[in-house]
Amino acid sequence: MLGVALSAVAVWLTAVRNRWCWPIGLASVLVYAWIFAGARLYSDALLQACFAFMQVFGWWRWRAAPQQAGRPRLRRPTPLDIGLPLLLGAAGALALGSFMTHTDAALPWLDAALTAFSLVAQYWMARLIRANWLLWIAVDVIYVGVYLSRSLPLTAALYAGFVVLAVLGWRRWAAEPAPATQPA
Repeated sequence: MLGVALSAVAVWLTAVRNRWCWPIGLASVLVYAWIFAGARLYSDALLQACFAFMQVFGWWRWRAAPQQAGRPRLRRPTPLDIGLPLLLGAAGALALGSFMTHTDAALPWLDAALTAFSLVAQYWMARLIRANWLLWIAVDVIYVGVYLSRSLPLTAALYAGFVVLAVLGWRRWAAEPAPATQPA
């Protein structure tokens, strides 16, 4: 329940672009790393460790970002900002899925793909790229089914809530367009 509460607060704070999303998110990923390891969702547990790093990265990026109306300003991504992370996500999914087939992982390929593309979405979020919310919506819808299949109903409910929060984030971030040009 602690992981659910911390995660929900962190995602809501991200949707409203409040920098406190990052330290609260760090606490939530540490709780979930332990939960997922116990459920034998090893890619998810590994993902939480990567998210811990990304939480620190995101906090640093948002603190350094130019401000607009008291919040970090959104970035207008280039095709490379979108394409390269997606390509790396696909490669990561294949590599991690191949590795996980040699373990007792419950859903090695699906879990690996969700893990890899969650990292892409998290990276985009840290970089203030609005498309992160679309990827989160897709990933979180699939995660709901995964967690239900692994008897994690609270986590499945949390991820259903994440879908709602991702739609909110998409809409809120759309209300403030990114500038035409800016530094990376």
